[in-house]
This record gives sequence, structure tokens and C-alpha cells, in this order.
Amino acid sequence: MIALTLFLRDLFLIFISRNQRKTMKSYLKQAFIFLLILLSSIRGLSQATNPEPKTLKPGSKAPDFSLLGVDGKKYSLKDFEKAKVLVVIFSCNHCPTAQAYEDRIISVANDYKTKGVDLVMISPNSVKALNYSELGYTDMGDSFEEMIQRTADKKFPFPYLYDGDDQKSALAYGPAATPHCFVFDKSRILKYAGRVDGSEKPGTGKGEDLRSAIDAVLLGQPVKNPVTKVFGCSVKWSWKSDYTQTLYKQWSELPVTIEEIDIQGVKDLIKNTSSGKVRLLNFWATWCGPCVAEFPDLIIIDRMYRGRSFEFISISVDKQARKTDALNLLRRHEASNINYIFNDDDVYKLIEAVGNGWQGALPFTLLIEPGGKILYNKQDMIDPLEMKKMIVDSKFIGRYY
Repeated sequence: MIALTLFLRDLFLIFISRNQRKTMKSYLKQAFIFLLILLSSIRGLSQATNPEPKTLKPGSKAPDFSLLGVDGKKYSLKDFEKAKVLVVIFSCNHCPTAQAYEDRIISVANDYKTKGVDLVMISPNSVKALNYSELGYTDMGDSFEEMIQRTADKKFPFPYLYDGDDQKSALAYGPAATPHCFVFDKSRILKYAGRVDGSEKPGTGKGEDLRSAIDAVLLGQPVKNPVTKVFGCSVKWSWKSDYTQTLYKQWSELPVTIEEIDIQGVKDLIKNTSSGKVRLLNFWATWCGPCVAEFPDLIIIDRMYRGRSFEFISISVDKQARKTDALNLLRRHEASNINYIFNDDDVYKLIEAVGNGWQGALPFTLLIEPGGKILYNKQDMIDPLEMKKMIVDSKFIGRYY
């Protein structure tokens, strides 16, 4: 790219030097043409570099890979050479459809393990193209570290491999969505590419399509339906990050405000009788180190779930004279959620009114369901992952459509 740009620049300068007697109008016209050539060249190069991936077709040989698993080991096709059937599933942490099928995939792996079937799961997503608004149905994203955590949570009985950096394996196999299954025979010829089954909601399917394909391959028979459509989240290709950048810019430009609130207002927030939302309530102050340290995590949580039945509300207990300081801190963190400052400098009135185990230490956080049920209360900093799990596992939120 750089070499191309320099070449076109030098070519343009030579051309101009030979035509210095031309009018300014002609010069500008030449400059415009040069820019069009440059932009066209760059656009063409970008399209050639990032072609639209195509899904592997039945009859194709399994593309090899060399990928790091959550257990710290590198895996390739050779590690599964003894298997009569190899199932490669492209899936991920964050996608609601992928989560809906996790238990079924685990069941398939366990049921066929003694029959000579190996199953391996690959996460194809680039964290560069995955934004917080896409994490509203999960407690974690698709980084390698989060894959390790998901494996620990779900106890996956199969290797879980990371392909999120160069995405070479995803490009070779061409998954259309997560999850996408590929079933290979002993010779590693593709016999089935498609869904786990046709019923996303947990408890309504048992992986019938995937099991049928595996059974047929084990028996040496043709798969009745070798290709099926898949449904789920699209693969997050690293070069498709424009939307994420645009979204984050839009968020940064949202207004950040802080309003005063009295005792009754705080009590009403805790009752949570009319919002219909799971409410995260955080009491903090600008002079409180732990409060300031955890605020970025609270903003991330807000951006993950603000599109669901959820809201984050912060209440500053700074003195009224420091209202501007509180607002400035909120602006630095782009806190476009609802923000209040207690309107009375007598903080003990607030502590008594809040109750729920608050002894006055900051930060103090409550997670409240509609109707006022307290799901969580804690003095001191929250555990972000623990908080995300409680939010997404609430009956008012949920991991699935």
C-alpha cells in the first residue's frame, strides 16, 4: 500500500514538472485526476486483500490449521488423525445463538466420544470488530482470556481454539454464522456443513441435524442433507470494524449530565416500581479512589446492556460545592447514562435512607430487579464478570432470544 502510494505520488510530480507552464485550472484538474486514481487503486487493493469468505463445500478436503487452545496447546488436524469422524464447529462466547447451542454441542461431544468421533470448536471472531452493543446477551466477549473463562464455566469436553488474530482458518472454512458445523470422514473429506439443529431455544432440540450427519458418516453412508442453512451471529471479520468505530464515536458525543436528587428520589430508585428494567445503582464520589477505578467497568456494563431491559444510574455523594468536579469526571468517562448528585451535604441521611447493608463505605452498589428485589449489594469495588453474569442471567434479561 505504501509503495503504491509513493509510486503514484512520484509519477504525479514528474507529470507536473513537465507541464509547469499550464494554467492553475489545469493543475487542479490534474490533481483531482491523480486523487481519483489513487483512491481507486487503494479501494481495489482493499477488496482483493479482503475477499468475501466462501463456505467450504461437501467433497472438499479439510483445510489444516495451527491454532492455540485454551489449554495452552497448539492443535492441527494431525492431533485428530485417529478419529473416524472429525467435527469442526465455528462458534464463540458472545452470540446468543451460540450460547443456546452450547449444551447440545457438549452432549454431542460426550455421546460420540466412545464411537471414534472427535469434536473441536474454533472461535473465529476478531475482538477489533466486536463492540459492546453486541454483548447484550452475554457476560463476556470473544478474547482468548474470555474463552478460557467460558471453558471453565461450561466445562467443555473438547478443545476450544482461538482464530481471532489472523482468522486464517475461518477464511479457509468460511463459516456463515456461529455456530456452523463441518463434519469430515476418516479421509477428512467434508460430508456435512450446516446447523446443529433447526430449533434454537434450549430444550427444544437435541442436535438432530448434526447427529444425523455423524451417524451417516460413521456408517459410511451419504448424508441425507449434506448442506443446511445456519442461523446466528455473523463472523466478526477484523477488516469490518467501521461500524464499531462509528458507534463508539457516537457514544462519545452523547450528552453527559448530572441532576440533583433528594431522599425520596433515592428511595423511589431503590423501589424500582415503574421502570420495567433491571437497575444498577452505584454510589460514588470523586475523592474515592476505588470509585474512580471501577467507573470504567460500570460504563462498559452500561454499554453492553443499555439496549436491553437495563439501566445504569450513578449517584454522587460529593458535596454540592463539588458538583462541577463530579460532572467533569463523568464527562471524561463519557457517562451518558443517568447521573445524580445527592442534594444534601448531610450524607448520613442518605446512608440511613438507602439501607440494604450500606454502612457508609464507598463505593456502594445495588442491582435491583423491577419491583425492588435486590439481586446484589456490595460495599467496595464490584467484580465486573460477576456483575455481568447476574445481569444477563436475570429473568428480565436472559442469554437467548
